[in-house]
Amino acid sequence: MKTALAIMAAGIGSRFGGGIKQLAPVGMNGEIIMDYSIHDAIEAGFDKIVFIIRRDIEEAFREAIGSRIEKICEKLGVEIAYAYQEREALPEGVSCPKDRTKPWGTGQAVLACRKVLHEPFAVINADEYYGKEAFVKIHDFLLRYSPEKPNAFCMAGFVLKNTLSENGAVTRGICETDENGYLTAVHETSGIVKTEEGAAVEADGVLTSIDADSCVSMNMWGLTPDFMEVLEKGFAEFLSGLAPEDTKKEYLLPELVDHLIKNESAEVDVLETKATWFGVTYQEDKETVMRAFKNLTEAGIYPQGLYQ
Repeated sequence: MKTALAIMAAGIGSRFGGGIKQLAPVGMNGEIIMDYSIHDAIEAGFDKIVFIIRRDIEEAFREAIGSRIEKICEKLGVEIAYAYQEREALPEGVSCPKDRTKPWGTGQAVLACRKVLHEPFAVINADEYYGKEAFVKIHDFLLRYSPEKPNAFCMAGFVLKNTLSENGAVTRGICETDENGYLTAVHETSGIVKTEEGAAVEADGVLTSIDADSCVSMNMWGLTPDFMEVLEKGFAEFLSGLAPEDTKKEYLLPELVDHLIKNESAEVDVLETKATWFGVTYQEDKETVMRAFKNLTEAGIYPQGLYQ
């Protein structure tokens, strides 16, 4: 069965300093984080890669990775496709608010793939490193896809303390699971900081401790082609419920999944991984990430030339 990896790369990180953080070189030979994700996905068995970008960053994207990966994937028999997330891509009859400056979030990003994704697929963020184990587990799950269970999804579950930045607050989806390991709720929690004790939520200068061993979502999902219809319907409902002042509200994948679970419209198997996540949220994170990839390469986890 064909399986695809959709990489959400449309965002420009304002906290990173205005640059396109997804394209920042972090490897010993100038690799970017996406290089490692694509390498791990292909190694796990994925045979299609879909880049979700914006048209205004397409030239920079193709120069940094797109054209190079296309040549590599052609040799490996891996299909490449592009999808474009734009703020004006709205259902018929819906106009974009004049004050809206950005696309509509991760839910719209995946929806942008509806014309190119027709197989079970995983979704990841472009600027985050997930580790090999998560790709293997999600790929194995997707191979069990059955049209008779179109709303059976999965999610890579990370340990909160393994996902924190040394350089500032982050937002994480804190997860609840039942006794069988199925997701029962996702709580998008912002202002999470690393502390000497573990982790805390910072609000108005006050720190409230939280369990550093909590399971969190890092927006790494395993989904079915049938999910596109759910996304499309949900996006229309999201837009119809917006107030005029909601010019920055986003259609978020974790919130939609949480809604489906609570309505018993989906089941999500949480695939736990102990891998250490890292990513470039802040400019200062880049040095940490570069050091981590150097260590992984020197330890033999990755070859000096990723695709050799």
